[in-house]
Amino acid sequence: MKRDEHTAGRRLELETFLPYRLSILSNTVSSAIAAVYRRRFCLSIPEWRVMAILGRYPGLSAAEVAERTAMDKVAVSRAVAKLLDTGRITRSFADADRRRSILQLSAEGEAVYAEVVPQARALEAQLIESLDPTELAALDRLLRRLTARARELEARTGARAGGTD
Repeated sequence: MKRDEHTAGRRLELETFLPYRLSILSNTVSSAIAAVYRRRFCLSIPEWRVMAILGRYPGLSAAEVAERTAMDKVAVSRAVAKLLDTGRITRSFADADRRRSILQLSAEGEAVYAEVVPQARALEAQLIESLDPTELAALDRLLRRLTARARELEARTGARAGGTD
């Protein structure tokens, strides 16, 4: 048996490997949306994700933001620090547990959020306009199912979110 034939079954064909394909799709879409807020507001993707999650769920801690976004805690910490420095979020501390920080969008952060969200939604609409309603419903159902299964596998393996594919 030739070396190429022997190793072919052990080689990973990234073009057909679902985690890789999902990562490429996610990165491509994130980059397209990032162009909107990077130029105008000098925001990185992690900073926008923190703002987006706090826009939807105000009052989370940094650890809760990391959990909801499946981002690495270090990336969230850096993004939070930058957003605090630029005045786009505020931090207070819980009365019951002074170790727990409470993050919220500041007035400036709310203004940025209000400007970026419609543009992000417009890009989302352009992305999904190639799908008919049945395909869109199927995609939503499949994404929910794959997300649930990935969380089961993550729990079983003890892996953390935010890793690599």
